Amino acid sequence: MSSLPVHNPRFDVPLRDPAWHQRLFWMVFAIVLIWPLAVATEFRPGVLIEPENMRISAEFIGSFFPPVLEPELLWRIVDATWTTVAIATAGMVMALTIAFPLTILSTRVLSVSAISGRMNTLPFVVRQAIRWMLIFLRSIPELVWALVFVRVVGLGPTAGVLAIALTYGGMLGKVYGEILESGETTPTETLLRNGSGRLQAFFYGLLPQNVMELTSYTVYRWECAIRSSVVLGFVGAGGLGQELDNSMKMFNGGEVSTMLIVFILLVALADAVSAFFRKRLI
Repeated sequence: MSSLPVHNPRFDVPLRDPAWHQRLFWMVFAIVLIWPLAVATEFRPGVLIEPENMRISAEFIGSFFPPVLEPELLWRIVDATWTTVAIATAGMVMALTIAFPLTILSTRVLSVSAISGRMNTLPFVVRQAIRWMLIFLRSIPELVWALVFVRVVGLGPTAGVLAIALTYGGMLGKVYGEILESGETTPTETLLRNGSGRLQAFFYGLLPQNVMELTSYTVYRWECAIRSSVVLGFVGAGGLGQELDNSMKMFNGGEVSTMLIVFILLVALADAVSAFFRKRLI
Protein backbone atom coordinates (compact mmCIF):
# COMPACT_ATOMS: atom_id res chain seq x y z
CA MET A 1 0.00 0.00 0.00
CA SER A 2 1.62 3.27 -1.10
CA SER A 3 1.62 6.23 1.24
CA LEU A 4 0.45 9.61 0.05
CA PRO A 5 3.03 12.44 0.08
CA VAL A 6 2.76 14.80 3.04
CA HIS A 7 2.00 18.38 2.04
CA ASN A 8 4.39 20.91 3.58
CA PRO A 9 3.19 24.53 3.24
CA ARG A 10 6.74 25.80 3.74
CA PHE A 11 7.63 24.66 0.25
CA ASP A 12 4.75 26.49 -1.43
CA VAL A 13 6.16 29.03 -3.87
CA PRO A 14 3.89 31.98 -4.62
CA LEU A 15 3.27 32.48 -8.31
CA ARG A 16 3.36 36.27 -7.89
CA ASP A 17 5.59 38.56 -5.86
CA PRO A 18 3.45 39.51 -2.84
CA ALA A 19 5.08 42.92 -2.69
CA TRP A 20 4.78 43.73 -6.40
CA HIS A 21 2.23 46.50 -5.86
CA GLN A 22 4.52 48.24 -3.38
CA ARG A 23 7.50 47.99 -5.72
CA LEU A 24 5.37 49.30 -8.60
CA PHE A 25 4.15 52.20 -6.49
CA TRP A 26 7.64 53.29 -5.45
CA MET A 27 8.93 52.91 -9.01
CA VAL A 28 6.17 55.15 -10.36
CA PHE A 29 6.69 57.58 -7.48
CA ALA A 30 10.42 57.81 -8.28
CA ILE A 31 9.71 58.47 -11.96
CA VAL A 32 7.14 61.15 -11.12
CA LEU A 33 9.62 62.77 -8.72
CA ILE A 34 12.70 62.60 -10.94
CA TRP A 35 11.09 63.54 -14.25
CA PRO A 36 10.42 67.22 -13.35
CA LEU A 37 13.98 67.47 -12.00
CA ALA A 38 15.39 66.15 -15.27
CA VAL A 39 13.24 68.63 -17.22
CA ALA A 40 14.29 71.54 -14.99
CA THR A 41 17.99 70.72 -15.44
CA GLU A 42 17.59 70.08 -19.20
CA PHE A 43 19.14 66.65 -18.70
CA ARG A 44 19.47 65.06 -22.12
CA PRO A 45 21.92 62.12 -22.09
CA GLY A 46 21.26 61.47 -25.77
CA VAL A 47 23.34 64.55 -26.62
CA LEU A 48 26.47 62.66 -25.55
CA ILE A 49 26.17 60.12 -28.35
CA GLU A 50 25.43 62.52 -31.19
CA PRO A 51 28.07 62.14 -33.98
CA GLU A 52 29.45 65.68 -33.72
CA ASN A 53 29.75 65.54 -29.94
CA MET A 54 31.33 62.10 -30.13
CA ARG A 55 33.96 63.46 -32.54
CA ILE A 56 34.75 66.43 -30.29
CA SER A 57 34.98 64.18 -27.23
CA ALA A 58 37.31 61.77 -29.04
CA GLU A 59 39.61 64.63 -30.09
CA PHE A 60 39.63 66.06 -26.55
CA ILE A 61 40.39 62.73 -24.90
CA GLY A 62 42.94 61.86 -27.57
CA SER A 63 44.92 65.02 -26.80
CA PHE A 64 45.62 63.60 -23.33
CA PHE A 65 47.96 60.96 -24.76
CA PRO A 66 50.82 60.64 -24.31
CA PRO A 67 51.28 62.47 -20.99
CA VAL A 68 54.04 65.07 -20.90
CA LEU A 69 57.01 63.96 -18.76
CA GLU A 70 59.44 66.83 -19.27
CA PRO A 71 61.62 67.51 -16.20
CA GLU A 72 60.62 71.19 -16.05
CA LEU A 73 56.91 70.34 -16.00
CA LEU A 74 57.39 67.57 -13.44
CA TRP A 75 59.23 69.95 -11.12
CA ARG A 76 56.42 72.49 -11.43
CA ILE A 77 53.87 69.80 -10.67
CA VAL A 78 55.79 68.63 -7.58
CA ASP A 79 55.97 72.20 -6.30
CA ALA A 80 52.26 72.78 -7.01
CA THR A 81 51.34 69.47 -5.35
CA TRP A 82 53.23 70.45 -2.21
CA THR A 83 51.41 73.78 -2.21
CA THR A 84 48.08 71.95 -2.55
CA VAL A 85 48.81 69.71 0.45
CA ALA A 86 50.01 72.74 2.43
CA ILE A 87 46.80 74.65 1.65
CA ALA A 88 44.66 71.73 2.78
CA THR A 89 46.66 71.07 5.95
CA ALA A 90 46.93 74.72 7.02
CA GLY A 91 43.25 75.24 6.27
CA MET A 92 42.32 72.21 8.39
CA VAL A 93 44.44 73.43 11.31
CA MET A 94 42.68 76.80 11.20
CA ALA A 95 39.32 75.05 10.85
CA LEU A 96 40.06 73.07 14.02
CA THR A 97 40.89 76.25 15.91
CA ILE A 98 37.48 77.58 14.86
CA ALA A 99 35.51 74.38 15.42
CA PHE A 100 36.88 73.32 18.82
CA PRO A 101 35.80 76.31 20.95
CA LEU A 102 32.49 76.66 19.11
CA THR A 103 31.78 72.97 19.69
CA ILE A 104 32.51 73.28 23.41
CA LEU A 105 30.18 76.26 23.72
CA SER A 106 27.35 74.89 21.57
CA THR A 107 27.16 71.31 22.90
CA ARG A 108 24.17 70.93 25.21
CA VAL A 109 25.64 68.12 27.29
CA LEU A 110 28.49 70.44 28.37
CA SER A 111 26.10 73.15 29.60
CA VAL A 112 26.07 73.41 33.39
CA SER A 113 22.66 75.09 33.39
CA ALA A 114 21.11 72.19 31.43
CA ILE A 115 21.94 69.58 34.09
CA SER A 116 18.68 70.19 35.95
CA GLY A 117 16.63 69.91 32.74
CA ARG A 118 15.71 73.17 31.03
CA MET A 119 18.65 75.32 29.98
CA ASN A 120 18.76 78.87 31.30
CA THR A 121 17.83 81.68 28.91
CA LEU A 122 21.26 83.26 28.43
CA PRO A 123 23.14 79.97 27.76
CA PHE A 124 20.33 78.92 25.40
CA VAL A 125 20.58 82.17 23.42
CA VAL A 126 24.39 81.89 23.23
CA ARG A 127 24.16 78.26 22.13
CA GLN A 128 21.66 79.06 19.38
CA ALA A 129 23.73 82.04 18.19
CA ILE A 130 26.82 79.82 17.88
CA ARG A 131 24.84 77.18 16.00
CA TRP A 132 23.60 79.80 13.55
CA MET A 133 27.20 80.95 13.11
CA LEU A 134 28.20 77.40 12.22
CA ILE A 135 25.30 77.23 9.75
CA PHE A 136 26.48 80.47 8.16
CA LEU A 137 30.09 79.29 7.83
CA ARG A 138 29.28 75.94 6.22
CA SER A 139 26.45 77.29 4.04
CA ILE A 140 28.86 79.33 1.93
CA PRO A 141 30.96 76.98 -0.26
CA GLU A 142 34.72 77.25 -0.02
CA LEU A 143 34.79 78.27 -3.69
CA VAL A 144 32.76 81.39 -2.89
CA TRP A 145 34.94 82.18 0.12
CA ALA A 146 38.01 81.82 -2.12
CA LEU A 147 36.59 84.28 -4.65
CA VAL A 148 36.03 86.76 -1.83
CA PHE A 149 39.51 86.37 -0.33
CA VAL A 150 41.23 86.52 -3.72
CA ARG A 151 39.90 90.06 -3.98
CA VAL A 152 40.92 90.86 -0.40
CA VAL A 153 44.39 89.30 -0.09
CA GLY A 154 45.15 88.78 -3.79
CA LEU A 155 46.02 85.66 -5.78
CA GLY A 156 47.83 82.88 -3.98
CA PRO A 157 47.49 80.11 -1.39
CA THR A 158 46.36 82.45 1.42
CA ALA A 159 42.91 82.76 -0.12
CA GLY A 160 42.61 78.97 -0.32
CA VAL A 161 43.69 78.48 3.29
CA LEU A 162 41.15 81.00 4.58
CA ALA A 163 38.36 79.57 2.41
CA ILE A 164 38.92 76.01 3.67
CA ALA A 165 39.26 77.25 7.26
CA LEU A 166 35.87 78.97 7.32
CA THR A 167 33.80 76.37 5.47
CA TYR A 168 35.38 73.37 7.14
CA GLY A 169 35.29 75.10 10.52
CA GLY A 170 31.50 75.23 10.22
CA MET A 171 31.32 71.60 9.06
CA LEU A 172 33.58 70.29 11.81
CA GLY A 173 31.77 72.26 14.51
CA LYS A 174 28.40 70.84 13.47
CA VAL A 175 29.50 67.21 13.19
CA TYR A 176 31.64 67.32 16.34
CA GLY A 177 28.61 68.56 18.29
CA GLU A 178 26.39 65.79 16.92
CA ILE A 179 29.01 63.13 17.73
CA LEU A 180 29.43 64.37 21.29
CA GLU A 181 25.70 64.61 21.97
CA SER A 182 24.87 61.19 20.49
CA GLY A 183 27.15 59.21 22.83
CA GLU A 184 26.89 58.23 26.48
CA THR A 185 26.56 61.41 28.56
CA THR A 186 26.33 60.00 32.10
CA PRO A 187 30.06 60.40 32.95
CA THR A 188 30.01 63.98 31.67
CA GLU A 189 26.91 64.89 33.64
CA THR A 190 28.41 63.32 36.76
CA LEU A 191 31.55 65.43 36.40
CA LEU A 192 29.52 68.62 35.90
CA ARG A 193 27.32 67.86 38.91
CA ASN A 194 30.42 67.52 41.09
CA GLY A 195 31.85 70.92 40.15
CA SER A 196 33.84 70.11 37.01
CA GLY A 197 34.32 72.76 34.32
CA ARG A 198 33.46 72.43 30.64
CA LEU A 199 36.99 71.53 29.55
CA GLN A 200 37.45 68.96 32.31
CA ALA A 201 34.09 67.37 31.49
CA PHE A 202 35.05 67.29 27.81
CA PHE A 203 38.53 65.79 28.20
CA TYR A 204 37.60 63.25 30.88
CA GLY A 205 33.95 62.54 30.06
CA LEU A 206 33.19 62.96 26.35
CA LEU A 207 36.54 62.74 24.56
CA PRO A 208 37.68 59.24 25.70
CA GLN A 209 34.57 57.51 24.32
CA ASN A 210 34.35 59.59 21.11
CA VAL A 211 38.01 60.10 20.20
CA MET A 212 37.98 57.39 17.52
CA GLU A 213 34.98 58.81 15.67
CA LEU A 214 36.20 62.40 16.01
CA THR A 215 39.66 61.56 14.68
CA SER A 216 38.29 59.44 11.84
CA TYR A 217 36.01 62.24 10.69
CA THR A 218 38.81 64.83 10.99
CA VAL A 219 41.17 62.77 8.82
CA TYR A 220 38.37 62.25 6.29
CA ARG A 221 37.79 66.00 6.14
CA TRP A 222 41.51 66.56 5.57
CA GLU A 223 41.27 64.20 2.60
CA CYS A 224 38.31 66.23 1.30
CA ALA A 225 40.27 69.44 1.86
CA ILE A 226 42.99 68.20 -0.50
CA ARG A 227 40.43 67.76 -3.27
CA SER A 228 38.89 71.14 -2.47
CA SER A 229 42.28 72.88 -2.59
CA VAL A 230 42.71 71.66 -6.18
CA VAL A 231 39.35 73.14 -7.16
CA LEU A 232 40.22 76.42 -5.43
CA GLY A 233 43.26 76.71 -7.67
CA PHE A 234 40.92 77.41 -10.61
CA VAL A 235 39.96 80.75 -9.01
CA GLY A 236 43.55 81.82 -8.31
CA ALA A 237 44.25 80.16 -4.94
CA GLY A 238 47.43 78.51 -6.25
CA GLY A 239 48.54 74.90 -6.15
CA LEU A 240 47.87 72.06 -8.55
CA GLY A 241 44.49 73.44 -9.57
CA GLN A 242 45.99 76.66 -10.90
CA GLU A 243 48.58 74.75 -12.95
CA LEU A 244 45.78 72.53 -14.27
CA ASP A 245 43.71 75.56 -15.22
CA ASN A 246 46.63 77.16 -17.08
CA SER A 247 47.30 74.00 -19.10
CA MET A 248 43.61 73.60 -19.98
CA LYS A 249 43.43 77.19 -21.19
CA MET A 250 46.41 76.50 -23.46
CA PHE A 251 44.68 73.30 -24.74
CA ASN A 252 47.71 71.27 -23.69
CA GLY A 253 46.10 67.88 -23.11
CA GLY A 254 49.38 66.09 -22.40
CA GLU A 255 50.15 68.36 -19.46
CA VAL A 256 46.58 68.03 -18.20
CA SER A 257 46.89 64.24 -18.35
CA THR A 258 50.11 64.31 -16.31
CA MET A 259 48.53 66.52 -13.66
CA LEU A 260 45.44 64.33 -13.45
CA ILE A 261 47.62 61.28 -12.87
CA VAL A 262 49.47 63.11 -10.09
CA PHE A 263 46.18 64.23 -8.60
CA ILE A 264 44.85 60.66 -8.57
CA LEU A 265 48.05 59.49 -6.83
CA LEU A 266 47.73 62.35 -4.33
CA VAL A 267 44.15 61.39 -3.43
CA ALA A 268 45.21 57.73 -3.16
CA LEU A 269 48.02 58.78 -0.78
CA ALA A 270 45.58 60.79 1.32
CA ASP A 271 43.25 57.80 1.44
CA ALA A 272 46.13 55.57 2.58
CA VAL A 273 47.05 58.03 5.34
CA SER A 274 43.41 58.13 6.41
CA ALA A 275 43.24 54.32 6.52
CA PHE A 276 46.48 54.19 8.52
CA PHE A 277 45.11 56.51 11.21
CA ARG A 278 41.86 54.55 11.40
CA LYS A 279 43.74 51.29 11.89
CA ARG A 280 45.91 52.83 14.58
CA LEU A 281 42.81 54.05 16.40
CA ILE A 282 41.14 50.65 16.22
